Amino acid sequence: MAALGGDGLRLLSVSRPERQPESAALGGPGPGLCCWVSVFSCLSLACSYVGSLYVWKSELPRDHPAVIKRRFTSVLVVSSLSPLCVLLWRELTGIQPGTPLLTLMGFRLEGIFPAALLPLLLTMILFLGPLMQLSMDCPCDLADGLKVVLAPRSWARCLMDMRWLRNQVIAPLTEELVFRACMLPMLAPCTGLGPAVFTCPLFFGVAHFHHIFEQLRFRQSSVGSIFLSAAFQFSYTAVFGAYTAFLFIRTGHLIGPVLCHSFCNYMGFPAVCAALEHPQRRPLLAGYALGVGLFLLLLQPLTDPKLYGSLPLCVLLEQAGDSEAPLCS
Repeated sequence: MAALGGDGLRLLSVSRPERQPESAALGGPGPGLCCWVSVFSCLSLACSYVGSLYVWKSELPRDHPAVIKRRFTSVLVVSSLSPLCVLLWRELTGIQPGTPLLTLMGFRLEGIFPAALLPLLLTMILFLGPLMQLSMDCPCDLADGLKVVLAPRSWARCLMDMRWLRNQVIAPLTEELVFRACMLPMLAPCTGLGPAVFTCPLFFGVAHFHHIFEQLRFRQSSVGSIFLSAAFQFSYTAVFGAYTAFLFIRTGHLIGPVLCHSFCNYMGFPAVCAALEHPQRRPLLAGYALGVGLFLLLLQPLTDPKLYGSLPLCVLLEQAGDSEAPLCS
C-alpha cells in the first residue's frame, strides 16, 4: 500500500518507469485517481458487508437462530449487489477488462473441475495433522464415519442447523464473493497481482473486528482477552485471505476459494497445543510437519495456471501492458 501515497500513485510496478501506466494504457483517468477509486470501492464493500449484519436491532447473541436468519437476508442482499460496485468502478476508472464481468469475478466453466478439486486437496494436505488428530480422537472407525457423512439424515440435520449453514455455506460464499471476486479485479490494475494478494486480505481481516463489539456487549470474556482474541483473528483471517486470493488469481475461479473457506471453517484453527499433549504425540506432530512440507512442495504445481485455462485477471493486466506478472505463469 506504500504505492498509494506520495507523488502520483504509480500502478503495478514502480521499478519500471519506462512502461506506460496501466490506467493510461486502458484509456482511463490518471493513476492516482484510479487507485483511490479502487481503494474507496473496496472499503465501501467491506463496510457495506459488515454494516448489513447490524441493520437488525436485537438483544440476542449472534449465534441465536433468529439473528442468523435475519443476517442471512441482509448479507445475501449486499453480496448480490456487490457486482454493481465493480461495474461502477469500471465506469469511473474507464478500465475495460476485455472479458465479461462474471468471468472476471471467477464465474466460468473452463477448468471448473480442477478448480474445485485441486485447491481443496491442497488445503486438506495442509491440514493433514489436524485431520489425523480428528481421526484419532473420533470414537467411530472410518467405515462408520463415512456412513454418517453420506447419510441423507445427516445432511438434513445440517441444513436445518443455522450455525452450520452460516459457517459452511453462507459465510464462505458471500465473503469470497465480496472480498475476493469483487475486490481483486479492482485492486489488481492498481497494485499488481502480487501486492493485491496481501492488500485484499487487510479489508477481510478488518471486517472481522466487528466481533469485538458483540463480545464486549455480552461480556463473554475480559476486555484484554477479547482484544487479544481479535488481534489473533485478524492475523489468521489475513493470512487465510492471502491464501484464497492467491488461489483465486492462479485458478481464475471462485469455487476453489469458497470450498477451501468452508473446509477451514469446519476444521477451525489447528489445535497445536492439544497435539503437543496428545498420547500419540510423535506420529501426530510428524503428520503436522508432513502436511506443511507437502503443502509447500505442491503449492505451485497444483495451482499451475495451465491447469485452469486462461486467467481473467492475467488477461486484464496483459491488456494493461504487464505481461510479466509472476502469478500468471
